[in-house]
Amino acid sequence: MKKIQIAFLTCFLCLIGFAQNLDSLLVVAKQTANDSAKIRMYNNIGFRYIFNDSDKAIQVLKEGIQIAEDANFKYGLIELINTQGIYMDVMGKSDSAQFYFEKALKMSKKHQFKTIEALCINNLGMFNWNRGNFDQALDYFFQSLKINESLNQESATANALNNIGLIYQEMYLNEKALEYHRRALQVREKYNLENDQVASLNNIGINLKELGRVDEAILTYKKGIELALRKNNNLDYHKLLDNLANAYNINGDTDLALQTYFQVIEKTKEAKANEKALLSTYNNIATLYNDANRPIKALSHINDGFLLVEKYPESELMSADLYLTGAESYYMLNNFNKAREFKSQYITLKDSIFSEKNAKAIADLEIKYETEKNQKQILIQRAELAEQDLIIQKRNYQIYGLIGLVSIFSFIGYLFYNQQRLKNHQLEKEKELNNALIKIETQNKLQEQRLSISRDLHDNIGAQLTFIISSIDNIKYAFKLQDEKLKTKLSTISDFASSTIYELRDTIWAMNKNEITFEDLQVRISNFIDKANLAAQNIDFQFNVDKDVNNDAVFSSVQGMNIYRITQEAIHNTLKYAKASKINVEIYQVNNHIRVSIKDDGIGFNDTNTVLGNGIRNMKKRAHELGGNLSVETKENKGTSVTLFL
Repeated sequence: MKKIQIAFLTCFLCLIGFAQNLDSLLVVAKQTANDSAKIRMYNNIGFRYIFNDSDKAIQVLKEGIQIAEDANFKYGLIELINTQGIYMDVMGKSDSAQFYFEKALKMSKKHQFKTIEALCINNLGMFNWNRGNFDQALDYFFQSLKINESLNQESATANALNNIGLIYQEMYLNEKALEYHRRALQVREKYNLENDQVASLNNIGINLKELGRVDEAILTYKKGIELALRKNNNLDYHKLLDNLANAYNINGDTDLALQTYFQVIEKTKEAKANEKALLSTYNNIATLYNDANRPIKALSHINDGFLLVEKYPESELMSADLYLTGAESYYMLNNFNKAREFKSQYITLKDSIFSEKNAKAIADLEIKYETEKNQKQILIQRAELAEQDLIIQKRNYQIYGLIGLVSIFSFIGYLFYNQQRLKNHQLEKEKELNNALIKIETQNKLQEQRLSISRDLHDNIGAQLTFIISSIDNIKYAFKLQDEKLKTKLSTISDFASSTIYELRDTIWAMNKNEITFEDLQVRISNFIDKANLAAQNIDFQFNVDKDVNNDAVFSSVQGMNIYRITQEAIHNTLKYAKASKINVEIYQVNNHIRVSIKDDGIGFNDTNTVLGNGIRNMKKRAHELGGNLSVETKENKGTSVTLFL
């Protein structure tokens, strides 16, 4: 029966590769009696629909998930959940995409489905890449590559190779990106993965263009477009069109470039494809209009791009070029204030995308991957040499056995077994030592980075803020200002700078610790309450720690800082809004869980009619990152209670 299932699935996958009528294939899937075969068919059809009919895609995927749950077919269910994450990502629903990818990853690890685990890790890499988290994305891609290599699944390595190339592409390391994309294309051609070949051809064309090899890029794009049309791959077809238009523009064919860009917009809207990809298209059209001395027309398309950013806030990092092109348009219109504002925004976004820290983190990740890979090869070679030695010895023992007695034969066999055991033990110890050395080296590098960053923060930013405070005080006393508004404004700036210094010191305190003990945290909170008590002398502060709280508890630096910031923000909100006379801060333990409570007897507020501010939202976000939750209980004129559950 299993052989029949495998043969049927193989035939179906061939149909998926060549058939264009997905509706007909869906009819075949619904009529299939075998549950496992039917569920795998639903997954493949749903994936194809994502790039052709997004509404039909989610319908097919949900129906397949229900069938898989009813049949208790875990492998197919996890595949469908992962594909549902891809659908959400393509549709721009990033939070939902992350949820489904992480859910599929957790389930694949639980059931030890390594193939799907690698897919989920790869998709999480894409998720982080779209948010500009390049170091995290590259780490996920290398993890995916290593899993597939360990499973000897060469065809599956293409996705990780392609995505590693995309990271280098984002970093403008085009020669290195081209190397990875060509490796990915070779694998995809070897295994006839034509839809994936389309994406590789597009990426290769992009890097050829960036390297000044525009004619080669145009030929590569056209080859990809031809294959995309044949495979009904609308998503990559639109990307290739956009890049082809850009190449035409570089070669000086402006009219053909504009014609192709507008075709991209039209086809994307018709196919309900990923709208976020149109950001670069709108920017390219605006650039052409600027070149034609039509800045007003250019700004209209730039505004179209910003509307997409408003619709998809997670794409903000991708909008940097819109600001640069818009700055050029405003300069042409002599609106210098607006031009400078756009240019400043462009620089800010670019700095957040690529920094020396990101570059070093990425380089360390690649070194880590290559080191582990080389160590693995060394161990394999040693095992092979040991095996060859054992074969030679075995032959010798056989010769000796022919002329020896049974007792000598047994003795030689014992020696052989003992030697093999000792060699295996030695190999294991060498492997453990290498892993320990790599771990120690990584920890040392991280600690050096922390110390360097904290010194820079303290010596540079701290000194500059102190200079600002001193300068403001000198102005106030040297010029004997009479304007009360100006004096108030200067005092506000001075207070803000002082507050920033305290927050900076808190950050440096957390950065310089690998871990934060409960005692450290308790002292930090107590010091803050003492300072708050001095600043608000009409308020009675109480700080109590329950004797049952485990004083030996240890937190990471991030966890400790989040607990401290939540407590700090809650007290700050009370001082600012509550008009309270008492503030009680308590830390106690319930069933191995720590609870931090901040209560006041202030005026409270109506939580049903009041829009929560950034302070409460930030506290809840920090609580979520801690793996706990935050509750806010309040009534008008009854006070407010903020409780953190860990």
